[in-house]
Amino acid sequence: MRAPRSVTVGPMVDEDHTMIRFVPETSIPGTDASYHLPAFYELWARWGPVEDRAFWARAADVSRNFFETVADPKTGLTPDRSEFDGQPAMGWDGKPSQFAYDSWRTASNWSVDYSWWGKDARAKTRSDHIQTFLYGQGIDTFADRYTLDGKPMSDRHSTGMVAATAVGSLAATPGAVSDAFLKELWDMPVPAGEQRYFDGMLYLMSLMHLSGEFRIIEPAAQK
Repeated sequence: MRAPRSVTVGPMVDEDHTMIRFVPETSIPGTDASYHLPAFYELWARWGPVEDRAFWARAADVSRNFFETVADPKTGLTPDRSEFDGQPAMGWDGKPSQFAYDSWRTASNWSVDYSWWGKDARAKTRSDHIQTFLYGQGIDTFADRYTLDGKPMSDRHSTGMVAATAVGSLAATPGAVSDAFLKELWDMPVPAGEQRYFDGMLYLMSLMHLSGEFRIIEPAAQK
C-alpha cells in the first residue's frame, strides 16, 4: 500500500523514440516490449487518419527492430520492461527486469506481425529460439519466469504463457517443436481459478490467432 502522491501524466506514446511508453506517468521512463504491436501499427499506417500514417509506419519498423534488440540471442526471452535503448529497466525490486508475466506476450506480437505482413524475417529466428528453449525445459512443465539467459525464477507453469508462445508457431520453422506448442495449447483446459483472467485472455486471443479468426478486415472502398 502506497500513500497518495501527486503524479504528472503525459502521452502514452513517446514521439521522440516512436514507441509506446510503459505507463503515461512521466517520472517512470521506458517501454515494454509486450506493448509493441507492429501488426496493428501497419494497419493504422495504411488506413488510419492520414495525418498519423507516417508516424505509425515508422513505429512499426521501430518495434520490429526493438524486438531484435531486447530478445536474448539464444533463448529468445525478453525483459518485462526496457529502456528505450533496449536495456532492461530496473524493476521494482531494484534489479534489472527479467522475463516475467508481461514478457509472455512479446513472441506472440512479433509472430502475428510476421504472419500478417512478412516484413521482418528475424521473427522466425526469435520464435525458433524461444520455442526451442522452452520445449527443452519441458513443454508441460516450463517455468513462467526466467532470467534472460534461461535460469528459472519460479516453479509455476502457466496456461497464458503456453498460449502466447504457441502463437510463435505463426513465425517459427514448421516442425516437431512448433507443432508441439500447437497441440499443447489445443489440449489444455479452459483456464479457471485464481489466474483465469490473465491466462484466460491470452488463451482466448491465442486460439483466435492460430485458428485464423483474428483477421484483417479492410475498409470498404471510399466512393
